[in-house]
Amino acid sequence: MVLEATMIVADTSEYMRNGDYTPTRLEAQLDAINLIFSAKTNSNPENAVGLMGMEEDRAKILCGLTREIGGIISGWHGIKLCPNIKLSTAISVAQLALKHRQNKSQRQRIIVFVGSPVNEDEDALVKVAKRLKKINVSVDFVNFGQVEDNEGKLESFINAINSNETSHLITVPPGPNLLSDSILSSNMLSEDGIAAGAGGSGAGGSNFEMGVDPNLDPELALALRMSLEEERARQERERPAEAPTLETVMELDVGESTAAANAVGDSMETDETEGVKAEEPNNEMQQDHQDLSGNENTKEKGDDPMDT
Repeated sequence: MVLEATMIVADTSEYMRNGDYTPTRLEAQLDAINLIFSAKTNSNPENAVGLMGMEEDRAKILCGLTREIGGIISGWHGIKLCPNIKLSTAISVAQLALKHRQNKSQRQRIIVFVGSPVNEDEDALVKVAKRLKKINVSVDFVNFGQVEDNEGKLESFINAINSNETSHLITVPPGPNLLSDSILSSNMLSEDGIAAGAGGSGAGGSNFEMGVDPNLDPELALALRMSLEEERARQERERPAEAPTLETVMELDVGESTAAANAVGDSMETDETEGVKAEEPNNEMQQDHQDLSGNENTKEKGDDPMDT
């Protein structure tokens, strides 16, 4: 599992109103962002993901690095569409946000959605790519919308930054498939164990936690996760300090039975001893009675002076 801090840069230009991707380019981005967030945070418990909006003159951080999907969704509602984008500025701001991450052992990755024309010079983009390569920052592009217009520039950027195939370019032409499905079937998330587990079809709902695809219903997935955590906490509170094992119970039962048997034996011995002691006076009384009887018989058979 890769330990990573990921900053997602969303295209927030006016081109996102187009409906050539289901339902619109803007909503298709949100579904894909939810998928990426789930893949990153589920692959490693220490991963974090942030969200930015890409504008012409500046880049706006919508949500800092977090593990809570609620922060991403809340930040998404703060998006304001602009006429055009400036790719190099957005990537530079994203790199600064990753630089100030709390866990310095996390790898740095920037995922950029590009759905509008890139008006910058190709050489300027390559210069940014080489600078990021020196500081070990990986960049993934999701090229959709203006596919043919941007593909050449984005390929040059990836070729300049790529090291051991850690950066990727995904080109998704318009069609009936969801943008998130195309990302799921690509190699961009293969390190996070999502694409392989889903078989590249985007229908691998069983691969998600609790069997719920967060792309289809992010609110339900969040509610189920919170409910599961609360149930685990409740079970921990109600669990006894140390439950007796079967062997312990058997030993206690045997010990109690032995003690009871010993007590009964002692009681019986006490009763026998008292019985013996009680019989001793009766024997003495019988002996005295025999002595008296013997004396009477002697008097009857003895010499009487009168008989003589």
